[in-house]
Amino acid sequence: MGKWSRRAFIAGGVLTGGVLAIGVAIRTGRRTDDLAPLVTKDGETLVNAWVKVHPDNRVTAIVAHSEMGQGVHTALAQMLADEMDADWSLVSAMEAPPEKSYANFALGKGFVLGDADVPSWLVRTVDGAFQHISEAMSLQITGGSASVRTTGVYGLRVAGAAARQMLIECAADRWDVPASELTAENSYIEHAASSRRAPFADFALAAGQLTPSATPTLKKSSEFKIIGQSKPRFDIPGKVNGSTEFGIDAQVPGMQYAAIIHAPVFGATLVSVDTNKALAMAGITEVVELDNAVAVVGSGYWQASQALRALDISWSTTDADALDQDAIFEQFRTDMDATLANGDEAFDKNDGDAVSAIANAAVKVSAEYTVPYLAHACMEPMNATAWEHDGQLEVWTGCQNPLGFRAAVADALDLDFDAVALHNAPMGGGFGRRATPDYAVEAAQIARAAGTPVKLIWSREEDVKQDIYRPAVMSRFEGGLDANGTLVGWDNQYVDKHEPAEAPVVPYAVANTRIHHATSPTHVPFGPWRSVDHSQHGFFTESFVDEMAHAADADPYQFRRSMLEAHPRLLTVLDRAATEANWEVPLPAGKGRGISLQESFGSVVAQVVEVSINKGKVAVDRVVVVSDTGVAVNPDGVTAQMESGVIYGLTAALYGEVNIANGAVEQSNFHDYPMVRMDEAPVIETHIINSDAPWGGAGEPGTPGIAPALANAIFAATGTRIRQLPVSKYDLEYRVTETDEVG
Repeated sequence: MGKWSRRAFIAGGVLTGGVLAIGVAIRTGRRTDDLAPLVTKDGETLVNAWVKVHPDNRVTAIVAHSEMGQGVHTALAQMLADEMDADWSLVSAMEAPPEKSYANFALGKGFVLGDADVPSWLVRTVDGAFQHISEAMSLQITGGSASVRTTGVYGLRVAGAAARQMLIECAADRWDVPASELTAENSYIEHAASSRRAPFADFALAAGQLTPSATPTLKKSSEFKIIGQSKPRFDIPGKVNGSTEFGIDAQVPGMQYAAIIHAPVFGATLVSVDTNKALAMAGITEVVELDNAVAVVGSGYWQASQALRALDISWSTTDADALDQDAIFEQFRTDMDATLANGDEAFDKNDGDAVSAIANAAVKVSAEYTVPYLAHACMEPMNATAWEHDGQLEVWTGCQNPLGFRAAVADALDLDFDAVALHNAPMGGGFGRRATPDYAVEAAQIARAAGTPVKLIWSREEDVKQDIYRPAVMSRFEGGLDANGTLVGWDNQYVDKHEPAEAPVVPYAVANTRIHHATSPTHVPFGPWRSVDHSQHGFFTESFVDEMAHAADADPYQFRRSMLEAHPRLLTVLDRAATEANWEVPLPAGKGRGISLQESFGSVVAQVVEVSINKGKVAVDRVVVVSDTGVAVNPDGVTAQMESGVIYGLTAALYGEVNIANGAVEQSNFHDYPMVRMDEAPVIETHIINSDAPWGGAGEPGTPGIAPALANAIFAATGTRIRQLPVSKYDLEYRVTETDEVG
């Protein structure tokens, strides 16, 4: 599946000429007869597509998202259970199977239409249209912090409320009383007037024969009983006791193991390979040649990986063979200059006259920022197990788009979609990497060539050297201040436009703003990385705002808040962060404090970082996070995601760097692509605001603001402005003031 974006939906025909392309023939209706065989057993009843009720009155939420440590199965089950008025102690979740009928129409609907007001008489048709489009796109992806704000809002809440309504309707019919006299409470239907009370399970079979409402009455936030509560996550116990089986744990009778090596330069292909030494080694059964890789198959992974070293491989040459990282950045500069000279720039925003405003400003500031390529470095390396037998190809893996992976494997091996089965597992990290099906396709190709079940495991070296990277980006700024220190001009040019479109746009009130970009493609493959373009542009824009504040001789926090009158939600979050971080309390010499503000994925996050400088190195002591996700479905889960986003972003800011040398990636493992370890982790304090703004995401918004807050704190402590990541490039000394003791 190609990159999923709003533009992809538009191009796919969901929106045509500004209106929804719909037809009565694709209205949704009762689908339980078709879906029940996919998700039920042992007397379970599918009430509607996303809810099943067990004979013992347990309720299972069916969730069309993958679990990669973000707790999505728990949060979405909470949304369904609350609307259903189910007893939380009786609620569980299961992942929807990778079947076309379980394509995630709610994700597409939420992503494209958002909070658009669709007339009630049209909702079922709109849902049907998105269901068909989602099936055509094999859309079952987990990413973009979209689970709660799309699937939860437009899928699970609606399903829960519809199920409650259906159960009440069936109880009213059986008891011969008006439905208006019945209530649902803790997985029971009650009729107060006659003191009758019966479990959901008593009415589930009849309810499953009804057509669910597409517009049931949803609760107001003041009526929530489960949403907003810190419920223990379903996935934690298995991870603690070791019973959770990840993709790499798959076991199939007769299985062999495969190790793989790819062409070191992206775009190169296999020319030849001498397999004699490898095939002569104990336990080795096969050497499989792919277009850009060679795999060795054997009785164990160690044997296969050792035999891989014995191969004599020749790769094709490419135009990028002599390319290095400095040349890539120089290419960016050249293409940006040419775009400006030719007037070919594309605009994200062009309000007023930024060029003239800056030219006539009392104070002018310019800066160039760069960030390097970054790998995902999931703790569980890429892996998949495949077995082709009896006219079917089965794949066991952990991925972020099970339905899309199934389609990709079918396409690559020229099989009918129905001839491929995919068994998805929890992931040991995804961060966007496991949305790309390359490793699953390779496993299927190798298994076909070997004629046996094969578990393909990428080494850590291959995982780092053959990633789908966060792009390297260059961003240039010019800013102008008037005599009063007011920011009157903002000009930002950067290289390469990706998703989401709004990432480079700042919320601050600047009368003259020009944000534009040039195109400068490279041979390095890129893809989604946690918070996608917000992670780069968050660093760029919030660092340069800080530069402008200091040029204005203004407090960086007060400088920001002075430009947020039109955004009270953002101002509230920023103020809370400053308060919780004791922003006004001075720090001793050798320490610094930095602040950032980011709106991304429907959420607002402010962060304050405190650092210490010692012997040229920086230590991150404390991070204060204030998060407004609209409604925190599971506050403990939101806190965990903010902490996770901070650590992931700190790793990138402090150490993350993938360099290109002779066309290939230099880094190979954690010795030269290090992570933040436990002894380096700061104290993280998370404060949650429930503003009742539209529902936002939590998995990604904690990452974009940490790099600029860190860089701004370093500047406060040292006077050194960090414009190039990672921070480990800098030898830092804290600034000495007149009040410091010297000697």
